[in-house]
Amino acid sequence: MRHRKAGTKLGRRTAHRLALFRNQLVSLFEHERIETTQAKAKALRPLADHVITLAKRESLHARRQVLTLVPNPTIVKKIFDSVAPRFSDRHGGYTRVFQAGQRPGDGAPVALIELIDRPEAEKKEKKGKKEKGGKGEPEAKAGKGKKEKAKAAAG
Repeated sequence: MRHRKAGTKLGRRTAHRLALFRNQLVSLFEHERIETTQAKAKALRPLADHVITLAKRESLHARRQVLTLVPNPTIVKKIFDSVAPRFSDRHGGYTRVFQAGQRPGDGAPVALIELIDRPEAEKKEKKGKKEKGGKGEPEAKAGKGKKEKAKAAAG
């Protein structure tokens, strides 16, 4: 029985598990969304929330505590300058975990973990296929053949 034993071990020794979490925290705060296994995402969530809670304090001591968990000074600067102010009025619950299906190789359940209130990336407009004929053929097939295109490009 595992009474009063918090956290999952994820099949790793302590040092390996802490290194995994540190790397995932760096990736999470760099990209603000990462894809990992469901067990790792659930284990990472409290650590990410703790980092943001520390960053909301904006003190030197808090910055040094975050540096022990996120060993990248540029990411720590980003956390304190842009991430923590977004959550100034929120008390906890800074991350969200989505189920994203199963991994093709071994069937492990995959999850997305992301920051709440993350700025939406600029959506690129999808260019639809341009129709030249009335039958819905793409422009490349409706026009000239390969040889005629090569002659037109050369001449």
